[in-house]
Amino acid sequence: MKILFLFVFLVISTNVYAVNEESILADSFPDKLSDFGFFLDNNAQTPHEKVLPYELISSLFSDYSYKQRWLYVPQNKFARYVEDQVFEFPVGSALIKTFYYPIDERDQSQGKQLLETRVLLNKSGGWKAVSYVWNTEQNEAVKKIAGKSINVNWIDFEGELKEVRYRVPNVNQCKECHALADEIIPIGPKARNINKDIDFTEGRYNQLAYWMQKEIISEVPNNLISPVDWSDNSKHIDDRARSYLDINCGHCHSPLGNANSTGLYLHLNETRNTQLGMYKKPVATGRGSGGLKYSIVPGSADKSILVHRMESMDPGVMMPESGRSLTHKEAVQMVRDWIDDMANSRRY
Repeated sequence: MKILFLFVFLVISTNVYAVNEESILADSFPDKLSDFGFFLDNNAQTPHEKVLPYELISSLFSDYSYKQRWLYVPQNKFARYVEDQVFEFPVGSALIKTFYYPIDERDQSQGKQLLETRVLLNKSGGWKAVSYVWNTEQNEAVKKIAGKSINVNWIDFEGELKEVRYRVPNVNQCKECHALADEIIPIGPKARNINKDIDFTEGRYNQLAYWMQKEIISEVPNNLISPVDWSDNSKHIDDRARSYLDINCGHCHSPLGNANSTGLYLHLNETRNTQLGMYKKPVATGRGSGGLKYSIVPGSADKSILVHRMESMDPGVMMPESGRSLTHKEAVQMVRDWIDDMANSRRY
């Protein structure tokens, strides 16, 4: 009798705490984030053992919000390495990203305000995206096809109260960044972007080595050229600026991206100065240029369209076009310094 009870208990436990692959593959999205089974504890964001955390070397700017990322790959399936592209994940895979603000950046033990969790699900017909918005109790997130605006405030590192009207994208807005040939694709998890050490429950490991150990990937080259953390002042400013532009702009401004017709390519592997913007005239003039002639004028950030559009909050001028309602002041200053220093750089 005891043996039968133990067997039933183990079966029930396994079912309760298993990732719901049927929800990942279904034609429609479940109403609640918890229906996927990605987390053992929703509020604490404690993932299922098969749902692995990952981090990018440099992250996309989203109004100073923080992000936690996780990956799920079905058992006995592999993600295939593709040079300079996101891993080719098998059907049934999921990429999960939660956006939040700490209550106080100076003391993050005070907790966080969870805003939304975006999921990218690789279904039989391709990748599909949807956002789940966290409730007031912070114990569940519900599906929001039409998006939502959330008024948020937090205390920054300087002790100042910051406020933002955070915007959860609708399903169609996901395509503004996550699109390639009219299909939704992931952006971040390229091998080069995750080639860094992070802390796992078993210890600190390089993420690529850890994925190999967990049999999520079967191969990856040893000579990867990776970006740097753009906020690391110990790195060369050229590398910092190029890394920032790559993750924030390069997915659109590349030969395969939505902005390929502009001829302005800001992805990490671009080496041609004109395509990088040096003395490059915009393809289509208009108020987006701010009356300036070139995307980048080496030695003069004030004359560079790139800086003008990064600083602007005008919806018809600002770049990126969506995903922010604040100017990323620290990054703008870094890009300004990069351009102003070009006259003295041997790289350009």
